[in-house]
Amino acid sequence: MVKSSQKRQKFGSFFGPEHTAGVGETTRIGITKQLQQFRASHDQVYTFEANMTNRERAVVHQESKKMGMISKSTGKGVQRCVAVYKSKQKSDCLEKKENSVIKFSEESKRVLTDLFIHYPPGEDEARKQNFNKPSGNIPKSRERDNIFCMPVMSKAEIKKKVELFTSKIQKTRNLKEIFEKRSKLPIANFQDIITSTVANHQVVLISGETGCGKTTQVPQYLLDCMWARGEPCKIICTQPRRISATSVAERISTERGECIGESVGYKIRLDTKGGRNSSIIFCTNGIMLRVLVARGSNKSLSGAVDLSQISYIIVDEIHERDQHCDFMLAILRDLLPTYPNLRMVLMSATLDAERFSQYFGGCPIIRVPGFTHPVKSFYLEEVLSILKTPENDHLNSSSSSHLNEEGSLSEESCVALDEAIALASSNEEFDPLLELISSVGTPKALNYQHSSTGVTPLMVFAGKGRVGDMCTLLSLGADCHLQARDGSTALDWAKRENQPEAKEIIMKHMVDSSSSSVEEQQLLENYMSRFNPEFIDVVLIGKLLTKICLESENGAILVFLSSWEDINRTRETLFAKPFFKDSSKFLILSLHSMVPATEQKKVFKRPPVGCRKIILSTNIAETAITIDDVVYVIDGGRMKEKSYDPYSNVSTLQSSWTSKASAKQREGRAGRCQPGVCYHLYSKLRAVSLPDFQVPEIRRMPIEELCLQVKMLDPNCKVEDFLKKTLDPPVSETIKNAITVLQEIGALSLDERLTELGKKLGTLPVHPLTSKMIFFAILLNCLDPALTLACAAAYRDPFTIPMLPNDKKRATAAKEELASLYGGYSDQLAIVAAFDCWRSAKEKGQESRFCSEYFVSPSIMNMLSGMRKQLVNELIRTGCIPEDVSSCSMNAREPGIIRAILVAGLYPMVGRLHAPFKRGRKLTVETASGEEVHLHPHSINSKLCINESDEPLLLVYDEITRGDSGLNTRNITIIGPLPVLLLATDIVVAPARDDTGNDSGSDAAGDEDNDAGEMEGIEKLSKPEEVMSLPENAVTLIVDRWLSFESTALEVAQIYCLRERLSAAILFKVTNPSSVLPPTLGTSVYAIACLLAYDGMMGVSLNESVETLTSMVHNTEIGNSSAGKKKANHVPKSFLTSLINHTTPQISNSSSRPARAMGGSSKRRRGNNKSG
Repeated sequence: MVKSSQKRQKFGSFFGPEHTAGVGETTRIGITKQLQQFRASHDQVYTFEANMTNRERAVVHQESKKMGMISKSTGKGVQRCVAVYKSKQKSDCLEKKENSVIKFSEESKRVLTDLFIHYPPGEDEARKQNFNKPSGNIPKSRERDNIFCMPVMSKAEIKKKVELFTSKIQKTRNLKEIFEKRSKLPIANFQDIITSTVANHQVVLISGETGCGKTTQVPQYLLDCMWARGEPCKIICTQPRRISATSVAERISTERGECIGESVGYKIRLDTKGGRNSSIIFCTNGIMLRVLVARGSNKSLSGAVDLSQISYIIVDEIHERDQHCDFMLAILRDLLPTYPNLRMVLMSATLDAERFSQYFGGCPIIRVPGFTHPVKSFYLEEVLSILKTPENDHLNSSSSSHLNEEGSLSEESCVALDEAIALASSNEEFDPLLELISSVGTPKALNYQHSSTGVTPLMVFAGKGRVGDMCTLLSLGADCHLQARDGSTALDWAKRENQPEAKEIIMKHMVDSSSSSVEEQQLLENYMSRFNPEFIDVVLIGKLLTKICLESENGAILVFLSSWEDINRTRETLFAKPFFKDSSKFLILSLHSMVPATEQKKVFKRPPVGCRKIILSTNIAETAITIDDVVYVIDGGRMKEKSYDPYSNVSTLQSSWTSKASAKQREGRAGRCQPGVCYHLYSKLRAVSLPDFQVPEIRRMPIEELCLQVKMLDPNCKVEDFLKKTLDPPVSETIKNAITVLQEIGALSLDERLTELGKKLGTLPVHPLTSKMIFFAILLNCLDPALTLACAAAYRDPFTIPMLPNDKKRATAAKEELASLYGGYSDQLAIVAAFDCWRSAKEKGQESRFCSEYFVSPSIMNMLSGMRKQLVNELIRTGCIPEDVSSCSMNAREPGIIRAILVAGLYPMVGRLHAPFKRGRKLTVETASGEEVHLHPHSINSKLCINESDEPLLLVYDEITRGDSGLNTRNITIIGPLPVLLLATDIVVAPARDDTGNDSGSDAAGDEDNDAGEMEGIEKLSKPEEVMSLPENAVTLIVDRWLSFESTALEVAQIYCLRERLSAAILFKVTNPSSVLPPTLGTSVYAIACLLAYDGMMGVSLNESVETLTSMVHNTEIGNSSAGKKKANHVPKSFLTSLINHTTPQISNSSSRPARAMGGSSKRRRGNNKSG
């Protein structure tokens, strides 16, 4: 059994489909729920009952691994059971391995000798400086952004605007048509209700489906209402995405016959249209959040926005639950009592509206029906039945799980049913409705939907808890899947009105009727015995696509898949069929966020007559875009979701089941512009068990930035206390992990107080770790690459997915060639090189060639360029850098310095890269927690060749992700030990290890289970008089309780002093951004830059990679590179060389000294031998 367990551990998901096929849906759902409950509990072990089959235990093993837990089966025969344990972090910091040796080069020794002759330790004037005194040069105060201020308009001016608008509608045919279309929107009937309700309540929730018109019309209703009274107003409308903010603003401007920036404007990152006299301003949630936080931390400053200048705040799409929105709602809820004249309008999709209403004290809800075309829905059991009978024309039959179709009742009956439903709903008069259903005597009456609301009799009885009447209707054939105009079902009504018995009856009925026939149930069971539903069945999709194309002639087909891998597998399956090979008949397109923009745009174009468009997409097509010719949707039911596991402190990127809300969105894609059909490739039972919504972002992402913003808002509050005010607070472990990170980088003190460094880090629009990297880069005169790294981390990397199979190797070779410009072996520095080359190529008119050859997205590069400018402007405003930015990047081509900058931005995410234990296995990264992490195949370092005899290489990584195949990290950079020694939180000195095993420290190292005892033993041996008594004494440095290095007492003492001075220099620049560093600190920082330039890559010696860049370039025709000798670095081709030389100023090479650090003494020049 041990071998079996090892085999499962080894192959993971490769055996998943076979090992777990045949397990019923009910069992799978039950196992998942049990594991989720255990994970959220405080228990450390959970044991399943001993009556499970082998395959059911396999499901437990599979799901436990996905959740980051350990599972183990014990016992024999009927007594065999499986237990699940929560992973415990391991600590083997003192495991006996050969330590890396720290030995400075002769150049570095000369620099250090010179430094400590002029500024000896112990006479450090930095200690005498009062770094908290005000700076001599006060940073420029931020001018109030008047785009959020009340327009300055007289009654006469307002009257003139109203008359002009009215005149335009009467005289302009286009505007007249637009006005008529606006009047026919579902929300038009609610205009007076909305304006009166908002006038009488401080918070109002408008719940309406997509297409009802709420986003474009509500701001205009409020504006027209205020202008009708002759009063100016400022309406701020927030959106979760940039594209939504700009497109809606432009749409409203068109509807009012204006240009964008007049009455309607927007403010997003890098772009603003309009100003103070714009009455409606759209912005992203992030922009509004920064306005509120700035107001909280700078109430007395002129830069803070005065909320009394704002009339209305409209928060749209609150159901999407991004963390900025949740945080913003918590702040606004606290602020509303202070501003009684401020009105807040929340707008949401219909589901879960009651929770938002309760969050704001039971604010009124205005429910607006939407409009979509009818959509037929089929579930997996029905799809299997359709495919089994080729002669069955399912598209023209009415046998589907859900069909929105018009009733055939008489007009008189419809009017009577409308009145009866209204009476039952509002006055609880149920008898007229029951009598009418009975007297009409047709199934149409059972499922009749109210002409304006879409409410059915079953919904009314479910909401009122009329269990007996519900059972009667269900027994007569009432459809519990029908949706009202607001998207709610009878089950939603039972939940909304807190009717638990009604809810249970409907859910049981849905399960009992989950298959319309015994044959369908048998088909489903046979299918489940052969295939694991946790995986996308591309063969089934191929058969279904063929069926649709044979039975219909027109209409695009949209297929929802979970990942790029699934998209590729489906493409290959289709192209393997002769039926789909004819490009004149089928246009097969891929839609993914990393696909080049030119490819993405193809999905919106209608194909030629006789050609069927098939789009293979991830969930990007759920809400972000609308493809107007889609008629058929195939919903795989899965999505690749990035999340965060606070219990193991790793990110997760796994395929999971979608939510009911997402399934509804996918279904709606087929009925957006015309009647359509949706095929859900999961059972009806699975559909019922799906979660109602996606987990809110605030509960599935790291929140360091959010926690720092809380302290910026109110420095005296406890972070956890404030976050408890949010609608769905993060779990305590997430908050603790975030606070620990902020304390490690110095943003918060141990008692959770905001430090001076924390205040400065919080002012920049990037992650706190990234902010610290930028300040470190300024000190070391290496700002330019830091700006690129910061913006790419905040947005995304610029590389696109190669669309053709033959392009995959070319893309890998191109990325590795770019990285070689900055020393190689770095995914992050490949991005820096790509940006520098793109900038140069654009200046030389070669942007298109560069982006094509190196698989770079020009749109992303333009975005990064704009973000860099914004960041630079912020740094200039705060006085951190001079307006002549070119003087801040003189060391921008020193690999050792750039890597140190990267360490400053990613620390404490440091690891050791080990050779694989067996031939053919993957490289392994060891982390501080003892986890074994693999390199993702997309990393340019994944094919490095490391011998088992080589000492482990140090690296930094951006995150650890737990996927279906285990833990991996995608972006890493190989580094030397010096940056870690300078920037680590904690270093401890111990005697050097005795190779004979007789050293006094060996006992401490032997106890693997007592981390505290180990470190206590080291500290007892770390007395200065014993370890540091002689300069040449060999000593061991323990970094952060797990990394160990060998050096001499003299070099360790020098490192200690440099660490202290570096910390003091950072603090000085934070508190006095415009001041010149004191001579001791300025010279010490310059010495550190020299050390990093000379020895920053100390200990990094790599063999040739298994597949060298030279051969890759030769095979893919990118260029003629030659392999390097020492580090397997490769000479980039002349095109790249010309670009990098064009864009970057010439600086010193590694044999001379780097440029002086920013803010240092002006008396010592670059290359001055006396400077240090």
